[in-house]
Amino acid sequence: MLYFSRFKMILIWLAVAATVILAAPNLFSASTLAQLPDWVPKRQMTLGLDLQGGSHILLRMDPNDLIKDRLETTRDEIRTRLRDAKIGYTGLAGSGRAVQVRITDPGQVEAAKTALKTLTDPVAAGLFSGGSVQEMSLDDSEPGLLKFAFTDAGIKYRTSTALAQSLEVVERRVNELGTTEPIVQRQGDDRILVQVPGLQDPQRLKDILGQTAKLTFQMVDQSMPVQDALNGRPPAGSSVLYSQDDPPVPYLIENRVIVSGENLVDAQATYNSQTNEPVVSFTFDSKGAARFGQATSQNVGKLFAIILDNQVISAPQIREPILGGSGQISGNFTAESANDLAVLLRAGALPATLTVIEERTVGPGLGEDSIHAGKVAGVIGSILVVVFMFVAYGFLGFIANIALAVHVAMIIALLSLLGATLTLPGIAGIVLTIGMAVDSNVLIYERIREERRNGRSVIQAIDTGFSKALATIVDSNVTSLIATVVLFWLGTGPVKGFAVTFAIGILTTVFTAFTFTRLLVSIWLRRARPKELPRAPVTFVPPGTRIPFMGIRRWTFALSSVLSILAVVLFMTVDINYGIDFKGGSLIKVQAKDGTADIADIRGRLSELNIGEVQVQQFGDPNDVLIRVGTQEGGENAEQTVIDKVRGELQDHYDFRRVEVVGPTVSGELAKQGTIAMLIALLGILVYVWFRFEWQFAVGAIIATVHDVVMTIGFFVITGLEFNQSSLAAILTIIGYSLNDTIVVYDRVREDLRKYKRMPLPQLLNNAINETLSRTTLTSVTTMLALLALVLFGGEVIRSFTLAMLFGVVFGTYSSIFIAAPLLILFKLRPETATADVAKPVSGGKAMAT
Repeated sequence: MLYFSRFKMILIWLAVAATVILAAPNLFSASTLAQLPDWVPKRQMTLGLDLQGGSHILLRMDPNDLIKDRLETTRDEIRTRLRDAKIGYTGLAGSGRAVQVRITDPGQVEAAKTALKTLTDPVAAGLFSGGSVQEMSLDDSEPGLLKFAFTDAGIKYRTSTALAQSLEVVERRVNELGTTEPIVQRQGDDRILVQVPGLQDPQRLKDILGQTAKLTFQMVDQSMPVQDALNGRPPAGSSVLYSQDDPPVPYLIENRVIVSGENLVDAQATYNSQTNEPVVSFTFDSKGAARFGQATSQNVGKLFAIILDNQVISAPQIREPILGGSGQISGNFTAESANDLAVLLRAGALPATLTVIEERTVGPGLGEDSIHAGKVAGVIGSILVVVFMFVAYGFLGFIANIALAVHVAMIIALLSLLGATLTLPGIAGIVLTIGMAVDSNVLIYERIREERRNGRSVIQAIDTGFSKALATIVDSNVTSLIATVVLFWLGTGPVKGFAVTFAIGILTTVFTAFTFTRLLVSIWLRRARPKELPRAPVTFVPPGTRIPFMGIRRWTFALSSVLSILAVVLFMTVDINYGIDFKGGSLIKVQAKDGTADIADIRGRLSELNIGEVQVQQFGDPNDVLIRVGTQEGGENAEQTVIDKVRGELQDHYDFRRVEVVGPTVSGELAKQGTIAMLIALLGILVYVWFRFEWQFAVGAIIATVHDVVMTIGFFVITGLEFNQSSLAAILTIIGYSLNDTIVVYDRVREDLRKYKRMPLPQLLNNAINETLSRTTLTSVTTMLALLALVLFGGEVIRSFTLAMLFGVVFGTYSSIFIAAPLLILFKLRPETATADVAKPVSGGKAMAT
């Protein structure tokens, strides 16, 4: 194990050198890197929106809008085709998913079917596995009545096509804003995710994305006063629409569209040369110009309306034919609103309305604070772990610290190379892996010490220590990796960022601890030729410790049972403090522009807005305030209205540093995904442990892990900490950590079962736990030191996550010793000795083996 060929040593050092080179750009600013030669690696980690600021917006397309529009189009098409074919009809109407028409002359039914045959022809050939899709079906079972209904495949085709079109339109709109490196991507069957880093005005982005931007030019119906139409009934073929003015002005508009926005080739914000007011100039394509010219020539002296999303922008009089194919749209525009309208018109209309169902916006100031807090916590946590390792292992601890530095550099290098996004929980993941990376070194070093105490030479002890620790390291890290993969699969946003960094940390741990540390130790052995292992300044667990853990197993079972029942009862009777991720609503963090925030004043002002339940509390510094608003009954659009109202009320005196809005659709999905994630993680771990050990080990490990999860949930109930996506990430990480601890104990139990064939099981379990007690203690302390740094210096945003992790580490260590191991007795792992009393140790502290 300690021999390295020259080729292997070169490969390892090349890997370390590549790590340093790839990680180094993150130490320099972008301007400094730009001055370096092109061949120098310059790729840095991508910061998440929670670190650099920006907006995350999830949009959902409503298929009902598509069906409604398609029904209207189909109805118009039927009318046109039947008129062209001179076929009499009546009762043309659409409802639900169907359009029906009755042919007045039974002899013309077949001619009508022929005229309307194209409605049922297959479409979208080649896009689906069947090669084509029949969008509409014809039902002519009733004599004289033709009923055209949308098929499920047709709706799916229209939805998919519309979403693809919407994706292109949204991307054009976002790019027109001039933002840097926006992300626009499809999510599922009916959603579009938009992430815009560094955005200063998220409200403007939402306004631009939320508008369908269907522009039409239609004639104003002047056959009757609009007031008569409001009091009575509008003429056939006309509707009453309102302007964008305040108060809105009604217009009687002909339904017939002269020209639509599809015929535009350009739109620009400019100024009227006579009034100097902002206007939008537009240019039609040849087809649109011809239609517009013909309509204006035939209607000189009449009014025509420019309509955007069923609202009248303006209704000027046609003074003369407009034949040039261009014109101006005037209204009550500001320079910004004129530019936004031009952006919308250039990007094109959306085929259906997009609704904001989730919004997470972080101001750049809060992002900078989070980066600073993460750096401070990382530095302090690293220092604590480094000092502790040196105190616990002396020179071997110094070697472990070098490997730890390479471990951190390797995480940063891989994040940079893969282009993965670093989030605030991701920083927490790096700090946590610093504590857990030490675990592999501790496993190896404790094995080495044990082998040396058993009489092996220094070289033999080190070689055997590395060999025997490998299987334990792999098993313990695989269980953590299973939980992390599940978290990545079902998590979103920052939580997924945590999963990425934590998974990379687990993989690099195995390399740095087992390969790189082994190389450094072999170099030290070859040069120093030591006669004894380096002494540690402090011994935390004395050799030969024999604590009778199994003697108190009935008491610990009773204690854990009582605490678990209490946690479940509290969870069922006391409302846990669910965050908006799981119950929906709005979360807003504001900072007073001058002086201390007045919480009572904020609470009073918001209570007058009629927005339901509002919670206002101090968050961190005296000038920071956290506002929570409950779920609105009006759905996703009502959630967005809340933000507009709060912003309008407070923006003069407060900076909006963070805004999160989760609608009822997303909150329900997140809650479901969280439950599925825990069940899948537990099932995956059960299968793996069952495969690697016996069934008693697998069931024992799962029961101990469920115990830790229940305890952690009880911790959230008692403390009132907010339970959100990050909390779910904490629980899944605790599952991995708890299993890590349990696997180490179980691995030693399995080894001792082979070694001591007739030793009573309680005594064997005591031996296994005492033999791994030093490792358990040292690993728990290093992990808790890293977590303590995060709790104290990592900032308020991730405090609930780190506190839950700290609690979980304590109970994970407890359950590995007092729950997981004693359960093997209960499950009769060794039936003939399952009820045997613990054998007394012989003199010298060593167990008797026969």
